Amino acid sequence: MTNLTRADWESKANTLQVEGRAFINGEYCPAADGETFDCISPVDGRLLAKVASCDQADADRAVRNARATFNTGVWSQLAPAGRKAVMVRFAELIEEHAEELALLETLDMGKPISDSLNVDIASSAAALRWSGEAIDKIYDEVAPIAHDQLGLVTREAIGVVAAIVPWNFPLMVACWKLGPALATGNSVILKPSERSPLTAIRVARLAIEAGVPKGVLNVLPGYGHTVGKALALHMDVDSLVFTGSTRIAKQLQIYAGESNMKRVWLEAGGKSPNIVFADAPDLKVAAESAAAAIAFNQGEVCSAGSRLLVERSIMDHFLPMVVEALKTWKPGHPLDPATNMGALVDNQHLDTVLSYIESGHTDGAQLLIGGKRALTESGGAYVEPTLFGGVSNTMRIAREEIFGPVLSVIPFNSTQEAIEIANDTPYGLAAAVWTSNISKAHLTAKALRAGIVWINQYDGDDMTAPFGGFKQSGNGRDKSLHAFDKYTELKATWIKL
Repeated sequence: MTNLTRADWESKANTLQVEGRAFINGEYCPAADGETFDCISPVDGRLLAKVASCDQADADRAVRNARATFNTGVWSQLAPAGRKAVMVRFAELIEEHAEELALLETLDMGKPISDSLNVDIASSAAALRWSGEAIDKIYDEVAPIAHDQLGLVTREAIGVVAAIVPWNFPLMVACWKLGPALATGNSVILKPSERSPLTAIRVARLAIEAGVPKGVLNVLPGYGHTVGKALALHMDVDSLVFTGSTRIAKQLQIYAGESNMKRVWLEAGGKSPNIVFADAPDLKVAAESAAAAIAFNQGEVCSAGSRLLVERSIMDHFLPMVVEALKTWKPGHPLDPATNMGALVDNQHLDTVLSYIESGHTDGAQLLIGGKRALTESGGAYVEPTLFGGVSNTMRIAREEIFGPVLSVIPFNSTQEAIEIANDTPYGLAAAVWTSNISKAHLTAKALRAGIVWINQYDGDDMTAPFGGFKQSGNGRDKSLHAFDKYTELKATWIKL
């Protein structure tokens, strides 16, 4: 926490030095062809920086350096305890630069400064520290075989990892990848979203200060169709990890098949159901949670509770509670510590969200609150939290990932109907169940085709639990010890005694 006021943050913003170059082999550098793109703040439309727009030549250089560094063993063969010490120091440096990084995150992506500081940056440091602390406590195996044989089962760093990360939690999701990838000894090329590249560029220098050898962590800002594609098709990238849209996730799988069959791990979209039964332990808490599940981070959350399934018998009583709860979420200036909703990431995404709101009207849903652009005089990309009633699960607003603060309320009459509606989606990332009946809670959770199920809460979170989904929400898991599977190869070694 900090006692800084909006005026304090704005003063810091006016003197902030923003780095926009790529980071390859321990040094900042321009793109090979000198190309840049404008990094525009969604807060007020200001130009934050000219950012290097990397492409094939930059990808080739970064991969070449990453491979060479990996092969030297300076990091990959360092004792786990040695890597742990560096990772912990990396986390400490992020905490020491928390205000600077939070400011970069807010100006770049539009989220409230309080969230940037207390959620994103704090969670980023926690992810690095947890992964570092874990790595010297993970044991390999001895196979149970004949007495004259020794069978060893070991995990080895996979090599060169390309990590393509999203714009909604730019540093936090990057650290979900960097933590286990670096801790297991790999070299990493990080490709941040062109919509929010600044914190990734900045922490590359902090990694060097922490003791990560040159060439182990490289950062290539740029577009998905240029440098992202170059990394996905690269013949010397061993593993590709991604968080973003399902459409891009599918394309990355194609690129892997067209190149070297690199391991591909994908965390993609969601259209998560938040199921409220009539016997929920506290309907007011459920309503407040439903509002937060769609309004937090402006709804730009892959696991957002964007479909609110409500038992029909309580609909008339419960829905006004949700409306009242949403009234407490108001778009405001992101540098004001009291703001709980900031700007959408850019005007293009604002137009997308507004088009979905229009489709809700067109398809016959009932607008209950919100639905309009906000703070237009600011020059930023703001939209009101929006609630539609009278929604069927066949409408676009109920089928497609909006990635904005737009909530669809869908009624149900029975537990079985709730499960059928919840599972009637191509996605399977998260879900929530609100009930006082422990058997109903467990049976419903078992029936839901989702990688994460919350009971009587929404968005419970900890580094010890895996994050990822079923179906077209992706494969593999971030966080927890299960994340280490993405960055290692399993080897069986047989010894005749």
